[in-house]
Amino acid sequence: MLSGSMSKKTSTTPRRPNIIFILTDQWRGDCLGAMGHPVVATPHLDSLAHTGTLFTAAYSSCPSCIASRAGMFTGLEPSVHGRLGYRDRVPWNYERMLPQLLTDAGYQTGCVGKTHFYPQGVRLGFEQLQSYEGWQMFDRGYRNDYFEWLKEHTGGSVEEWDHGLTCNSWLGRASHLPEELHNNTWVVTKSIEYLRNRDRDRPLFLNVSFHRPHPPLDPPQTALDLYRDVPLPPVPVGDWAQRHDLAVEDVDAWQGRLPDHLLQLTRRAYYAQISHIDLQIGRLMTVLRREIQAGPTWIIFASDHGEMLGDHHLFRKTYAYEGSARVPLIIHSPDASATRRCSEPVVVEDLYPTLLQIAGVPLPERIDGRSLLPHTAEGPAAARPFVHGEHAACYSDDLGVQFLTDGREKYIWYTKTGREQLFDLEADPTELRDLARTRGRRKRLQTWRGRMIDLLADRPQDGLSDGRRLIPGRVLPDVRPELLR
Repeated sequence: MLSGSMSKKTSTTPRRPNIIFILTDQWRGDCLGAMGHPVVATPHLDSLAHTGTLFTAAYSSCPSCIASRAGMFTGLEPSVHGRLGYRDRVPWNYERMLPQLLTDAGYQTGCVGKTHFYPQGVRLGFEQLQSYEGWQMFDRGYRNDYFEWLKEHTGGSVEEWDHGLTCNSWLGRASHLPEELHNNTWVVTKSIEYLRNRDRDRPLFLNVSFHRPHPPLDPPQTALDLYRDVPLPPVPVGDWAQRHDLAVEDVDAWQGRLPDHLLQLTRRAYYAQISHIDLQIGRLMTVLRREIQAGPTWIIFASDHGEMLGDHHLFRKTYAYEGSARVPLIIHSPDASATRRCSEPVVVEDLYPTLLQIAGVPLPERIDGRSLLPHTAEGPAAARPFVHGEHAACYSDDLGVQFLTDGREKYIWYTKTGREQLFDLEADPTELRDLARTRGRRKRLQTWRGRMIDLLADRPQDGLSDGRRLIPGRVLPDVRPELLR
């Protein structure tokens, strides 16, 4: 029996609902069958979407792992939680972290898989953690629980990276491990152990946190075989993407044109990774239906950001484009009463107040996220007119970006060069046509530019706007240490 620090609730205390939060890393927002993807097979997640609420315009407000997760677990936007881009080894010193508030409210809280917290292995409110941080081993004392488990099951004769792939590469191939030893399988195996050994007198919050489909693109062979003979849709390449049409000379390249046969393998391996995770989620759901019988259970599925996957000759994340910034999001309530699709724009920090509201926990005084529960119920729900996202320059100084979208149009502004882009997402969902210089869209461009001017004027420390115009030539820092509290 897993022990916890909270005392048992009395019989007069209303039972709080159980919460299963399934989180993935680098899963594109379009890669669900329920979203109409022509190839990707995700039947178990589609079932949750068909009896829950599917958010079709969900975005990462800072599309890389650490910053996005900081938003999820604090409810704060990047300019407030202080992570404007990607930087490793920056301590998480936030108060009122989501798992801590749930633990304090009487939940038994656990996480299996990736957190990207630092120092590595810290729980930050989780009572129990089975940790896998990919191949990042920053701290000598850090224990990668999956590596230890794999060693136990193979006698130390096999390691996860023996397949020759790397953790930020576009290169794909089948895993050398049998399916039962794959990391995706381990996440669910340990989650099932947690469910079966839980404290049945307390409500449960379990974060099932897959590292994949983040590279390495190493699905089990059985999953890769699902896509062996499936024709893939064309790779979108915009009329603006010539600058990225370069020869690829590095297996970890973030831009460039791959030979078609290699890009096809990359995409098949990525889709296969997704399908394998979906099958493991189906395995989890089977056990969940048997094990969680007392009290209602909410299931939330999301990702921290997407993956460009060769779209526009780009790979990885940090970009404002749909492949990178849009994420899948499903909220499945206990009654599973109706299918709803919410097309209003939402961001990952909205998960924080949503989960706290589900748990009946009072919200902290300062949060930027908004609860999504009104969008899961009948009747009108207040919506933002648009959402804001950003990312400090990562692969190149001229890639620092600010963006706005309402899910129907998107405006992108590059902070160093001042370059603007405008996309009509309804007519052009893969962002093939940049309308920023189209004469007939000047008023729309001015409208979106004005919104960005007003928004950034409230951040004078950045020097990006004086309230009248956008000011290019700035490269924002990855983190603001003074805000990491």
